[in-house]
Amino acid sequence: MAALFINKTLIVNNKDNDKLELERELICALENKVMLLYFGSSECPKCKEFAPILKEFYVRLTDEFYVERASQLVLVYVSLDETEEKQDEFLKKMPKRWLFLSFDDDFKRELELRFSVKTPPVVVVLKPNGDIIAANAVEEIKQAGTACFKNWQEAADLVERNFRLQEDFGPLTLRSITDPLRRLKYKVAKDKRRKKDKDEGEDEDKDNAFS
Repeated sequence: MAALFINKTLIVNNKDNDKLELERELICALENKVMLLYFGSSECPKCKEFAPILKEFYVRLTDEFYVERASQLVLVYVSLDETEEKQDEFLKKMPKRWLFLSFDDDFKRELELRFSVKTPPVVVVLKPNGDIIAANAVEEIKQAGTACFKNWQEAADLVERNFRLQEDFGPLTLRSITDPLRRLKYKVAKDKRRKKDKDEGEDEDKDNAFS
């Protein structure tokens, strides 16, 4: 799938707008992942309705507040906005891990034609090899939420499933911010028990030696 963007430049939606343009950077960001190409516009009424749903969908699959490890999922925003200012304003509200093409990149038009995009919003779901899993998954995302990713995951036949989703998102079991403290407390208690057992063992050895 990285081949789709070889010799292209993708931009990370962070404060520095880091550019991924080297082949190794693109492969690292895109390889062995399910890709979502989101064709949308900040001015489109249906896009305005769908964008918060897509944001929540993406966050619940990639944010460590919800999952132990980020899913093998990458999203590229293909802007249909009228101006670069509108594109930038929209992206400020979206996840920092989203990728996007620069506003004046002609490759956006090529992607529209390749995937027959007519009326946004459109979410094209692609396998790692570039094959299409879903030509437009907007309704699927609306109706099934994060559960539909499992279907894509199976269809994509990912090489390494290096993530673990929560068993159930509803009711959602959140990771507590106190987890690190509990783990530290458990570790300290465990270390104390080990030291106590070791000391008792040494005392017993000494008693045996003098008896």
